[in-house]
Amino acid sequence: MTPKSDKRPSQKKPKERVYKGLGAAHGIAVGKAFVRFGDRIEVQTYNVAKTKVTAEVKRLDGAVKVARRQIRSLQERARGMPGSAGEELVYLFDAYLAMLDDSRLVRGARESIEKNRINAEAAVEREFTTLAKRFEAMEDAYIAARLDDIREVAKRLIGILVRAPGKAPPKPPKGGIVVAEQLSPADMAQIDPENVAAVAAALGGNEGHTAIMARALGLPAVLGAADLLDGINQGDTVIVDGYAGRIVVNPTPETVKKYEKRQAEKRRSARALERLRNQPAVSRDGTEIQLMANVELPVEMEAVQVSGAQGVGLLRSEFMFMNRDDIPSEEEQTAILEQIVGPMKSLPVTIRTLDIGGEKPAPALLSNIDEAAASALGLRGIRLSLANPDTLRTQFRAILRVSAKRNVRILLPMVTTPGEVKRAKALLAEEADNLKKEGRKLPDPLPPVGVMIEVPGAALAADSLARASDFFAIGSNDLTMYTLAVDRANEHVAHLFNTLHPAVLRLIQFTTQAALRARIPISICGEIAGDPRYTALLVGLGLNDLSMTAGNIPLVKKRIRDMDALAASQRALQIMEQSDAGRIAMMIDDFNALA
Repeated sequence: MTPKSDKRPSQKKPKERVYKGLGAAHGIAVGKAFVRFGDRIEVQTYNVAKTKVTAEVKRLDGAVKVARRQIRSLQERARGMPGSAGEELVYLFDAYLAMLDDSRLVRGARESIEKNRINAEAAVEREFTTLAKRFEAMEDAYIAARLDDIREVAKRLIGILVRAPGKAPPKPPKGGIVVAEQLSPADMAQIDPENVAAVAAALGGNEGHTAIMARALGLPAVLGAADLLDGINQGDTVIVDGYAGRIVVNPTPETVKKYEKRQAEKRRSARALERLRNQPAVSRDGTEIQLMANVELPVEMEAVQVSGAQGVGLLRSEFMFMNRDDIPSEEEQTAILEQIVGPMKSLPVTIRTLDIGGEKPAPALLSNIDEAAASALGLRGIRLSLANPDTLRTQFRAILRVSAKRNVRILLPMVTTPGEVKRAKALLAEEADNLKKEGRKLPDPLPPVGVMIEVPGAALAADSLARASDFFAIGSNDLTMYTLAVDRANEHVAHLFNTLHPAVLRLIQFTTQAALRARIPISICGEIAGDPRYTALLVGLGLNDLSMTAGNIPLVKKRIRDMDALAASQRALQIMEQSDAGRIAMMIDDFNALA
């Protein structure tokens, strides 16, 4: 008989799991998981008797009223939040309230109740699904991310209708990491950055309001980590790596030590970069590079001001037009632009006119146009604006009014011919004359009007466009997409998206040389501009004006101060002789290693 062992069976340690997502906000945090389960609401569909349709519509209207009260309450809480995060939430909740005021979501749900005779919560879900299909395949991540805002309003309405209204979740432990299937901006409004170390979610993208709020609050965030909730339990140790977009659940002691070391390194690096804020972006051989910031929402202006940016190289105006079925008035646009342009004082701000169209829904702009005409290669950018001249005139008037006291430039998107630039300039001049007649003070000369080079046709016609334009801005993301016929949102071809493809680089080089020949300024504002890996190549090609996310400015500045611009030019010439993207990447990395 075998004697019993005195040892008790040891509990098996949980296995380390790694989930890949999107690094929505930089930073590294280690803490205990505070998991929010049960965020999904199951909706049952049932038929409503014809005699009760009116009552069902009233039930929907009652839910709308309750939702408005809830959002106003959240808005008051946001007003008490410090810094720009609170201000942005107030603005966002205004958009939510507008969506509850006879928006397409609410109006469509009412029509669905009346036409299909179904219950209100099912009608809201059905209308949201219809809207979602129009958003999901969009090429523009920023505008596609606006679907999250509509989802939040729809979810709130459904919750009220099924008697499951949103409740403030219990507070996570000090230093805890909030984990959920999805985190809305309203959820972020209830998070105390002094108490929470990081956030992670299975859904979401790095262009949505949740990501922007996480960055504004200084919280590391990883979103879009599929199946995250399937492998995590309440209280598990979690590492959130907002740089690599990685979540590690139940890390081994060795993994924890590795990340703690990385945390320390990042802190030291951050302190070193902080010291560069007020230093010029000048190479070792004396070439000065202008570093500007890209801005998508007003909340980002605080980061711009502390980044050392020399201005705003690209202010996207789409945020003023989203989540609404009407067009913002001249007064509205002027007030919003003043909030952004004002703090920049004498520094330049480049405002891009409205860039929507293609598969991006814009019902107010397409009301008199066959939506089939607004395909991905149809009415986009300046084409759609010129098809709606009154909208463009209103936007020009707002920009002109703001430019009276500030250093403002106007950028036209999706231009392919000089005629489009001339037509836009003619409208601008007419509205300038009208404003002067109204007694408005305007700058003399008027703000420069530039062209976004983002399609191959524009790049190849850069010499003729330069004669009609005051400056160029290369949009490398769209230029790459159109040159290679690759949609980054399509998982089947996303791996083919490569800005280092020789064709793309030659179009960038051709455009740059055309601008230099015409003696007009040129900048580049795609993702490549904010990646230090490509800084030497861009400078070597003659691009001395780079525009990027504010947080990348210190990294790019350090690369510039560490390199020799003449050597970068020589290496760029060698690179432009290559025909293989892999070889080009290797040559870039070899040059960077020498710095």
